Amino acid sequence: MTRYIRRAALFCALLLVALLVNAARVQLVRAEAYRDNPANRRDTIARYHQPRGDILVAGRPVTGSRDTGEHLRYERTYSDGPLYAPVTGFASQEYGTSLLEHTEDALLSGTDPMLAPLPLWNDLTRSRNAGGDVETTIHPAAQRAAFEGLRSRKGAVAAVEPSTGRILALVSLPSYDPELLSGNGETARDAWARLNADPDRPMLNRAVRQTYPPGSTFKVVTAAAALDAGVVTDLDKPTDSPDPYVLPGTTTRLSNGSRGCEDASVREAFTFSCNTVFAKLGVRTGVADMTSTANAFGFNDADLRMPFPVARSTFDTTVDRAQLALASIGQYNTRATPLQMAMVAAAVAGGGQVREPYLVERTTRANGGTVSTSGPRPVRRAMHPSTAMRMQELMRGVVKKGTGARAAIRGAVVGGKTGTAQHGLGNSGTPYAWFVGWAQGESDMQPRVAVAVVVEDASGNRREISGGGTAAPIARSVMKAVLDP
Repeated sequence: MTRYIRRAALFCALLLVALLVNAARVQLVRAEAYRDNPANRRDTIARYHQPRGDILVAGRPVTGSRDTGEHLRYERTYSDGPLYAPVTGFASQEYGTSLLEHTEDALLSGTDPMLAPLPLWNDLTRSRNAGGDVETTIHPAAQRAAFEGLRSRKGAVAAVEPSTGRILALVSLPSYDPELLSGNGETARDAWARLNADPDRPMLNRAVRQTYPPGSTFKVVTAAAALDAGVVTDLDKPTDSPDPYVLPGTTTRLSNGSRGCEDASVREAFTFSCNTVFAKLGVRTGVADMTSTANAFGFNDADLRMPFPVARSTFDTTVDRAQLALASIGQYNTRATPLQMAMVAAAVAGGGQVREPYLVERTTRANGGTVSTSGPRPVRRAMHPSTAMRMQELMRGVVKKGTGARAAIRGAVVGGKTGTAQHGLGNSGTPYAWFVGWAQGESDMQPRVAVAVVVEDASGNRREISGGGTAAPIARSVMKAVLDP
């Protein structure tokens, strides 16, 4: 009898060992596979079992969480959803996350290890911290001024603080309400299908993910390259530029939209936006120097993040002389995001230095404790300081007595550059209206805001569409919102 009991005990011990080995295999070896299995909803249920952290603008939440009482308990809500959609993106139970909701997802959802009271605490206790908050750099008055300035027109606005790189406004129209996508039911699915089928692409963040031909606003880059390279030494000296200008090696004649451009000085050509002068100036400066300056401003940089990725703005480095002439006036293959052109204006305003833009000021725990803080990014030189001073002079002239007069602000120093960019097959599309500029208040030691505005579907006769008439007033309202106390 004792022998049978011993055998039964041994058999039970073997079963226990086998059970422990299998448990260890499941918990350690196969844990990741089980966790990532689509049929496993535990992480999803845990993710939505608590409110999500908030995204803040000037200390005020523009997001929230609604208790639905369902299995996936909390859904994302948005205050002024269309206004801040290019900043927040969406957080959907069905379609995932985008923009700040995506890049800061770990902190907002409470899974970031930095939120744990002790290292590996959550791994040991299988607990989840309350979601943290993300404080943005957005200036609410500037954001609203940009949104209301565009109204129902298609386009984008980006504004930055030249001395730091803080993004003050980021607007894209048409926009959408991210709250429509928050749940996982029929409403979210219908909204997703409708938004993706819309030819106006309301979920496209035009301020950072869409590139446009920058047109004459690119003349800021061309003028800076020519000054840095010593091709231009006197802003008031005649340039010996014909009107029209025959592109090198071709019979194609380039003309101007304004009069008085023949043999105009760089100052006159910049003030009244003479294509012929700047096309010839780009050719004289050469591909190498034009490329070097464009790259210093941020063109051809595929790694720019803020923290979500920014589409690469491009200046073609393989052009011939005729193509270079067109590229130098912001046409041919030259493409830029509104944020990139705001960086160009910021570099002029910042004395030739450009800082990479950033959108997150700091992140905090639910109790307010700081997790991380941001600050001015590393500086690189886009142009010599002396060149920046002369570019500031040129841009002030555009606003004082040139095509950018509608950007002027009483009591402030404002510099700018207008642009009208042709596009489409045979330039058949409605021209894009551009304005880039910067502003300095009466009591400011340095410019406080740099802005870029592009309007895709400006109303009116195509001959009457201009950056000065369409985009400059929007830029003015944004700059004034930042300067006003």
